[in-house]
Amino acid sequence: MATLKDISEVLGLSVATVSRALNGFPEVSEKTRLLVEETAEKLNYRPNRAAQKLVTGRSGMVGMLVSMPPGVSAETSLVEIIMGLSARLAERDIDLVMQVIVDADPMEAYRRAVSKNTLDGFILSAPTINDPRMTFLKDHGIPFVVHGKAEEAADYAFYDIDNADAARQGVELLANLRHQHFAYLNGAEKAAFADQRARGFFECLSDRDLPREASQMSYGENTRASGYTRALGLLTPTRSGERPTALLCASTPLAYGALRAARHLGLRIPEDLSIMCHDDVAPILFSDDAEPPLTVTHAPMSRACGPLAECLVGVLGGAAPETQQITERAQLIVRQSTGPAPTR
Repeated sequence: MATLKDISEVLGLSVATVSRALNGFPEVSEKTRLLVEETAEKLNYRPNRAAQKLVTGRSGMVGMLVSMPPGVSAETSLVEIIMGLSARLAERDIDLVMQVIVDADPMEAYRRAVSKNTLDGFILSAPTINDPRMTFLKDHGIPFVVHGKAEEAADYAFYDIDNADAARQGVELLANLRHQHFAYLNGAEKAAFADQRARGFFECLSDRDLPREASQMSYGENTRASGYTRALGLLTPTRSGERPTALLCASTPLAYGALRAARHLGLRIPEDLSIMCHDDVAPILFSDDAEPPLTVTHAPMSRACGPLAECLVGVLGGAAPETQQITERAQLIVRQSTGPAPTR
């Protein structure tokens, strides 16, 4: 593998000039910088991370610390995200260091990582309301980007979908089909996305003059088992005979569980019950493979990789975090799992 000395000998430049050119120092002309970079590429030069950090203060490495909760199968899309982020960051000569959190206190992993002073920044996933990770990293002046956002007036870099709008799209579709009795199988109550979708759900009910008391919100794990158990409870007829005719789910696994519960109760989809979900396209459960194929608000998880990498590179380069914020709208795809409200 080539060294700085090899590049300097080929170009007839000092090792110091080559180092400054590769590390973006302003005193090196653009012509020289491009020549050095081109030669380094031809010679397959790769920087020594330890030496690079001494010169620039950067290691060229960013961290992603992840928890592995019960029901890991529901989190398989995380693997896709990590692979996509690694590839996108590698294009910018940045290495992604992934670590599984095993501490009882998740913050201990962040304290340990920051104390080692080996990472230039962090990528945070699954933000919660009042997320302590963000406060900690801000207090220590560590750059970071978040996959999601925890509040409306965010002062940090993030990529997210409009979760409140995703819920509103679902209610609008089903309300236009004359449904009046809704239920929502949401994620964990502390999750920021779950809070945002609940807000969009109830706001749209209010906007459509639909009675809030006739609709129900359920929080829990994003798994098929949770979807089955919670849907079974919501769909079992009460003494009054009322049950939801429209069921929205925060994820595809929850919707698969709800479909199983509906079959257990002898409910026809969509004649007796309409079911739809938010689909982030996990690599195991596909919404269009369900029986019947599921109506969804569609936002592939993999779509986040490029924007997250760009936002992180921006803040590492000194851009204000508020300028590195991206929110996209989910796409509504109507399939066979939704239909007109049943007559009663």
